[in-house]
Amino acid sequence: MRSCRLKDRVAVVTGGSRGIGQGICVAFAEEGAHIIFSYASNHEAAGRTAAQVRSFNVRCLAVQADAGSEADVEHLAQRVQKEFGRINILVNNAGTIGKEFAVRDMPAEEWDHLISVDLRGVFLSAKYFIPLIDKRPPGKIINITSELSKKGRANFAHYCAAKGGINSFTRSLALELAPHILVNAIAPGPVETDMLTADMDPEWVEKEKEIPLKRLGTVAEIASVALMLASDEGNFFCGQIISPNGGAVFF
Repeated sequence: MRSCRLKDRVAVVTGGSRGIGQGICVAFAEEGAHIIFSYASNHEAAGRTAAQVRSFNVRCLAVQADAGSEADVEHLAQRVQKEFGRINILVNNAGTIGKEFAVRDMPAEEWDHLISVDLRGVFLSAKYFIPLIDKRPPGKIINITSELSKKGRANFAHYCAAKGGINSFTRSLALELAPHILVNAIAPGPVETDMLTADMDPEWVEKEKEIPLKRLGTVAEIASVALMLASDEGNFFCGQIISPNGGAVFF
């Protein structure tokens, strides 16, 4: 039987068509939330996610949007305001891992693209959705960062820098908005998503399992943390970075 911890609340999830974002959309819908999610380009995946969300008898709106485009994010917020009026939860999940480059070899365009999507996108989403967040019960903003923001990784300086920026942005925004809107972040460790298994060599995937728990995390394990923060169970969390990472790094 559904517990409906988010009954009739409205959640916006950026990058919600696949991976962790898709898992969060479904977990929230199962608990009674109406869902708006953005996606970059994969119409088929967006359609599948929307159908899965609607199977829980909640409303769902899928909007194609580039997370780093101010015009796209503003348009997304306008659509949400027109069709839902207000929201309760914002999950800034949209991001890309980028291509592997040593800093000395990295094209400036690669750096700019990743920072635009992963970091600028979080800023833009917060900027345009904060005015729409209902403060009763406390509104929630959840930013998805990464364990690599803490430990770093050679040849992924752009990705690590963006995620480190999200950590600092989360803390600063939490101070701006508390107590009426609670801002926190989730920093997942290695998680078994289609992006990881499709884009990475099998040897690289196996190396990711070389952590104390000896396995990859699941999307459901990350979504459950987001659900806790989004629900009333998360009402005493403010400015925190929670890292379900199998012991890969200690925050």
